[in-house]
Amino acid sequence: MEKSLFKITQMDCPSEENLIRIKLDSVLEVKHLDFNIPERELLVFHSGQFQEIEALLQDLNLGCQHISTEVSSQTSFEEDKTQSQLLWTVLSINLAFFVIEMTAGVVSKSMGLVADSLDMLADASVYGISLLAVGQSVVKKKRVAKLAGYFQLLLALLGFLEVLRRFFFSDTLPEFETMISVSILALMANGFCLYLLQKSKSKTEAHMQASMIFTSNDVIINLGVISAGVLVLWLDSSLPDLIIGILVFALVIKGAFRILKLANS
Repeated sequence: MEKSLFKITQMDCPSEENLIRIKLDSVLEVKHLDFNIPERELLVFHSGQFQEIEALLQDLNLGCQHISTEVSSQTSFEEDKTQSQLLWTVLSINLAFFVIEMTAGVVSKSMGLVADSLDMLADASVYGISLLAVGQSVVKKKRVAKLAGYFQLLLALLGFLEVLRRFFFSDTLPEFETMISVSILALMANGFCLYLLQKSKSKTEAHMQASMIFTSNDVIINLGVISAGVLVLWLDSSLPDLIIGILVFALVIKGAFRILKLANS
């Protein structure tokens, strides 16, 4: 048995963790995966050479770097029995806030909230793929991933078109109060999801959890929408809302292509 340490520079939240799990699920040589999201590190316990594992990780375009490989005497691993329950919990929270933010975004005419709702849906898709993949064949897993990727891509492209329409043909000011209040709730929901997913990992200490939460892409997006709401009020312009919408839609599209690449590999 060997253990290889990898640095995954773009592993910002548990959705990337689940993408990695799905990617390496079919590799028989992989015996156990130990994630350290705050430090963006992955420890892989495996038999055989690490090159295949590294190649698969590189294929995800998450900024993989092999750090070290050494012999390990560990042969048994304590699996987290609550993982499925936790995934269902965060899936439910993400889906709920997808509906909340999408509804609030449409009512308040905020593209930032609409885009953030799709980011919530994107995370929910990854958690859903992980849950649906349990006990399924690799082919079925990839079919589910492909469907989720195309759906995510379609919604994000429609969002882009709506941003362009509003930029050229509408000067309607979004309701900054709704943008800020709903984004604060989404920020709390993301922090809670990340806390739940990391709480099951006994090696994770409180300061590491805090570090993880405040470096997560999801939280940064929430803060971006809040800032856009403040700028809408300050500048009396819808431009900040459209800009944050474009940025978040771009992230959602990037995630969709990542899922599709995973499904087609």
